[in-house]
Amino acid sequence: MTRALIVYCHPKEGSFTSAVRDTVLSRLAAKGAEVRVIDLYARAFDPTLSLAQWEGYLDTPRNREIVAGDVDDLHWADTLIFIYPTWWYALPAILKGWLDRTMLPDVAFLMPNGVNRTIRPGLTHIRRLGVFTTCGASWWLTTFVGSPGKRMLTRGIGLLCAPRRRTVFAAHYLMDSSTAESRARHLERVATKTDRLLR
Repeated sequence: MTRALIVYCHPKEGSFTSAVRDTVLSRLAAKGAEVRVIDLYARAFDPTLSLAQWEGYLDTPRNREIVAGDVDDLHWADTLIFIYPTWWYALPAILKGWLDRTMLPDVAFLMPNGVNRTIRPGLTHIRRLGVFTTCGASWWLTTFVGSPGKRMLTRGIGLLCAPRRRTVFAAHYLMDSSTAESRARHLERVATKTDRLLR
């Protein structure tokens, strides 16, 4: 059975991002998946990496004590899904802070050692990666800037997951000038991409 962890990020319930979340949840339910949701704003997650946490960053397993529940969720999941709005072409600060504080050494990656000169993946049990977002800018402008949010998750986090992971991405661009029709079409894309992720 699929075990899906959703990391959800939006300050307002009832936003279009919450409609994206609900669409993903409905498709997961239809496929019989087990689901856990980390709602960062609802939890008032503190994204700040404090001095003490930074100094203890490499001190495993003590480094994970404060975020032990989220680390347990990451270890439990075989499917990781991010749902968030794109702000300034990238992740909201609270989501970036969650990555800083939760994607730790010996959790998300293994540090270099005497044999290995670079970091190695630590999330190889994650076989499916989904990224769903909205963007105020156009596709062209977002691509011109370099799509840093998309790249951070699909490439940066993706490289820490299983080598042959399945990855899906969907964004509604020009969100500020969206229409009921464009939003409905996007939710259909989200449903289709979620089904493709779960094949």
